[in-house]
Order: sequence, then structure tokens, then C-alpha cells
Amino acid sequence: MSVQERKERERAERERLIVATARELAEQQGWDAVTTRRLAERIEYSQPVLYSHFRGKREIIGAVALQGAAELAAAVRAATAAADGPRARVYALARAYLDFAERNPAVYDAIFQLDGGLAYAQEDTPEALKDAFASLLEPLGGVAGDSVAPELFTEVFWACLHGVATLTRTGRLLPEDTDRRVQMLVDRLAVY
Repeated sequence: MSVQERKERERAERERLIVATARELAEQQGWDAVTTRRLAERIEYSQPVLYSHFRGKREIIGAVALQGAAELAAAVRAATAAADGPRARVYALARAYLDFAERNPAVYDAIFQLDGGLAYAQEDTPEALKDAFASLLEPLGGVAGDSVAPELFTEVFWACLHGVATLTRTGRLLPEDTDRRVQMLVDRLAVY
């Protein structure tokens, strides 16, 4: 291995460490606790080293969002692949999405609530975000019905899931009714 390859590998490892530490700190204490100073202390590197990887917290949030989007897509695809039939796939998609949001609140916020400097629904949208949307579109496109574009249907269904996730987490919806909400969403919106 050349010196250059070793340096690139070490740089990538430092970057992974920064993102993992930011994510861990955010999940434990919230995004307000994630500062470049605290990250530098936790990873035992100087702030200038941290800034050599990310220009600041916004870019770190963006990196966590991209990682989280990939994980969300994988969770949705695994859940829908295990389901039998269109209705079961849509229900599994909804449950996987809501479970991800509940288990990873800081990551969910990085993807959908915070400014990570990422473009959404544009030509320069990062591939991880496009793929997360595609993971929703794949099972939902077939149940959109003939009168609506599959992408638009997916956006509306996703918006409903986002609302349930956010309102449940903030205590505005009772968590014990989540399954009933999901069932209603599946029954009323999806066409089989």
C-alpha cells in the first residue's frame, strides 16, 4: 500500500469517526449538544483536523443525513421484500419508516428537519436521498391508482408518514394509536 493510499484510508476513517460521534452525541443529548469543540474532544483530534473534513456543523448534519437516508432505504426495502402482496408491502413500508423515525430521532431530524446543506427534489440531490425516495416509490407506485402520478402519490403518502412520526414524537398524537393510523392511511390512500 502506498503512502497516499494509507493517508486516504486514515482520512476516511477519521471522517467516519466524526460522523459516528456526532450521531451518537445527537441521539444522546440532541443536536444542540453537537459542537465542533465537543466533537474534537470526543474523537481526540484538534478542531482544525475536524475542519479539514467538514466546514462546520451544517456539513456534519448533512453527512449524518446521507448515512441515515441510506439506512432508511435499506430498512424500507427489507421490510417490503419480506411482505406478501401489495397491501402488506405498503403496510410494511409505513411501519418500517415509523420504526426508523422512532429508533433514530436525531438521524431522522438530520434527514428531514435540520439544514444539512443538502438539496432535496432537485437535479443535484445526493444519490442517498434519491434512493431513500425510490425505496418508498417502489412499493407505492403500484398502488397509486391510474388518476395520479406515482411520484406525487409517494410524496403525499410520505408526508402523511412524516406527520405521524413527528406528531407522535412530540406527544401531539398518542403512540398507542399508531397502528390504527397506519391502517387507515393504507386503507384510504392505496388502491389495490
